[in-house]
Amino acid sequence: MELKLLEGSGFCPGVLRATREIENALASGKRVRICVLGELIHNPSYMAMLADSGVETVELADCERIAEEADTRGKTLLFIRAHGVSAESEALLQALSREHPNFEVRDMTCTFVRRIHKIVAENTSDDTHLLLFGTKGHPEVEGITGHARGTVTVFSDPEAINEELFSAIGEKSRVIAVSQTTQSTNLWKKSQKKIKNLCTNAEMFDTICNVTENRQEGTARLARNSDGMIIIGGRSSSNSKKLYETAYENCPNTVWIETASELDPKFFKGACKVGIAAGASTPGVIIEEVVNKMTNDFTMENFEELLESSLKTLNTGDVVPCIVTSVTAGELGVDIGAKVTGVIPRDQVTDDPAAKLEDLYKIGDTFEAFVIKVSDIEGMATLSKKRVDSMKNWGTLVEAKESGEIVEGKITEAVRGGVIAIVNGNRVFIPGRHTGLAKDADLTALVGKVEKMRIIDINATRRHAYGSIRSVADEAKKAREAEVWASIEEGKHYTGRVKSLTGFGAFVDIGGVDGMVHNTELSWKRIKHPSEVVNVGDEIEVFVKSFDAEKRRISLGYKTPEMNSWFVFAGQHQVGDVLPVKIVSILPFGAFAEIIDGVDGLIHISQIADHKVEKPEDELKVGDVVNVKITAIDDEKQKVSLSIRALLRDLKNEEAEEAPAADEE
Repeated sequence: MELKLLEGSGFCPGVLRATREIENALASGKRVRICVLGELIHNPSYMAMLADSGVETVELADCERIAEEADTRGKTLLFIRAHGVSAESEALLQALSREHPNFEVRDMTCTFVRRIHKIVAENTSDDTHLLLFGTKGHPEVEGITGHARGTVTVFSDPEAINEELFSAIGEKSRVIAVSQTTQSTNLWKKSQKKIKNLCTNAEMFDTICNVTENRQEGTARLARNSDGMIIIGGRSSSNSKKLYETAYENCPNTVWIETASELDPKFFKGACKVGIAAGASTPGVIIEEVVNKMTNDFTMENFEELLESSLKTLNTGDVVPCIVTSVTAGELGVDIGAKVTGVIPRDQVTDDPAAKLEDLYKIGDTFEAFVIKVSDIEGMATLSKKRVDSMKNWGTLVEAKESGEIVEGKITEAVRGGVIAIVNGNRVFIPGRHTGLAKDADLTALVGKVEKMRIIDINATRRHAYGSIRSVADEAKKAREAEVWASIEEGKHYTGRVKSLTGFGAFVDIGGVDGMVHNTELSWKRIKHPSEVVNVGDEIEVFVKSFDAEKRRISLGYKTPEMNSWFVFAGQHQVGDVLPVKIVSILPFGAFAEIIDGVDGLIHISQIADHKVEKPEDELKVGDVVNVKITAIDDEKQKVSLSIRALLRDLKNEEAEEAPAADEE
């Protein structure tokens, strides 16, 4: 018979940390009273072993008494179970430890459970409804509930998510959904889908432990390829229950046992392949006993070899394959096929402060990462994807330096003397003079932009690279200049950008080459300064009036007939029109009034009133707005005659025509 032990079977990192801590305390040889708040882990055999060693299993109600006894009996250690406790219980225990120096509390709450506590505490309030996918009465579920505010609904079946539930919740409530760490991934996904269908604004967090998830998936694969399956774990263990259900779905010839004494090898008589998977709370010694009972040929060494082959040894400096199992704003959770859980902090994923991990990665993505630190006590390994990216892509920077190839990178920060860009996972320093900005310009203006650059220097020993944006920009500018001079001709139109202003005109960039628009070409009326018409940075339509390719000079035009004020006036007005005008100057023979910007009309002294006027200023003053009638337009001389008198006469005639009608009435 071929036996196959599932990779990673037995204690998960959280349980391993808890059991090692309490076993170390037992092995210390010190006279210490050791207590556990509830079952440290869900395994009767292991808890019986602890009891035989003198460890007391206590309830929260006992803790005040135990703390007081520590004052006289000496040092007492209280271990909080791996499943965690409520926020209220934590506060009570911390207060007792402060009040009684001999009473020490050691929190063995699993890292993944602690993360759920944080999510629930930060995302619930009095108007929140928490949907918790888990087993009612389970200590982990009770602990999570104890960190929530608002209303909590615990459910263990996706069918519980229905319209009736959401009718009771109400539309105004904010809905948050999390899962117990050991629940079925498939059922949780079904639950999430139903929640989304009934409440599109629900906020859901993927909180199933990646170790649990991977073990369930591995059990399913192993069961599909086996003639029989053995699941080892405590009957009260939610984790073990899910493993049994998963194995049974894929291999009906599955048994669930707590210890080797329950196993009859005859269960699998005639089977060629038997798989073994153990829950997260199953000690290695129990797994060993099961394997030895399955075959008399297995010795202790055989078992250790089988167990060792299912685990990956992890060392600092290793580069390991990773599968993304969770994504948060601050870190990636990854499966690295080892006994510990992999975590990649945000700053070890990317140097871009604006990047969002949720946008860059999704669960199931694969890549390699560098092992920075391994902590067997915490059951965690800290990794760096950035380090691997840098190692892999350093060669591309060296090649780019040698070939002069243009590379692209995102500017992530401004530092003393320049800026930092990330190019293929490597930091590239760009000195200020190579940024392409002016000498005293604010370098932070580049942060967040993606720029093309050349690698101009490499320090292979220190793995430092230096880049230049300016060299690429200068080369591009020369190419644009050559293109302009190759195709320029009189009358050709360009969309240009005003680059600078002088007293006599404006310089306009028409695509890498500057041309001059003289003041006389900016406006049909006389102007004192180009700023009366354009500003630096404006985009304007210009045309070539003349050019000298040898001297590299271009004269540009801006004003067109359509921009001529007279052209505008002639298109809008005709003789006989009545319109308001503004008096702009007064002379002995009459007053000039502005009709539109750039076009004035004369109101002769004889046309100012319907009576004799000695001086125009007796009737009008500069700034007055009066209604006039256009009496003549001279297109050739571009002159307009206006009359107030004619308008008044028209009004009198109208009144005279209406007078008989009024008498008849």
